[in-house]
Amino acid sequence: MKKIAMTTPIVEMDGDEMTRVLWHLIKEHLLTPYIDLKTEYYDLGLKHRDETDDQVTIDSANATLQYGVAVKCATITPNAERVTEYDLKKMWKSPNGTIRAILDGTVFRTPIMVKGIEPCVKNWESPITLARHAYGDVYKNSEIRVPGAGTAELVFSAADGTEIREVIQKFEGPRNYSGNT
Repeated sequence: MKKIAMTTPIVEMDGDEMTRVLWHLIKEHLLTPYIDLKTEYYDLGLKHRDETDDQVTIDSANATLQYGVAVKCATITPNAERVTEYDLKKMWKSPNGTIRAILDGTVFRTPIMVKGIEPCVKNWESPITLARHAYGDVYKNSEIRVPGAGTAELVFSAADGTEIREVIQKFEGPRNYSGNT
């Protein structure tokens, strides 16, 4: 079978930890057998971002502007513990935030569902937890301790004084930020 030819490369932003392994497997088994894959590669792994003073993140975003398409794997946004663990020069900003600012982009607030692809794991008998990084732009989130029973609300206060209120969660008792009692 003849491979699909690419005329414009895609920007390939490699990530940290398991995303490196998964992205490699996706390319090896699902893409390169069928596509003459042309990419412009950027290593956005935390150590490489530190080595380049995060210039690699800026370069990858500018390449995305140039080529118009990119694939980005999950990356680590360091906290104080990661700065020590990885022996980083400093606590670098979120690469997603940097890329989003350069592309004048936004975070999708709703999952993208594809008709015919159902989220399921066949033959799984144990409980499973799925998490979505950066859902709702966690880079600007807040954490609080809920001192007792009550209702958490999201409030938008417009410049003209009107408010929009949405109930987020009703609590029957105290909770810390992780949801534990």
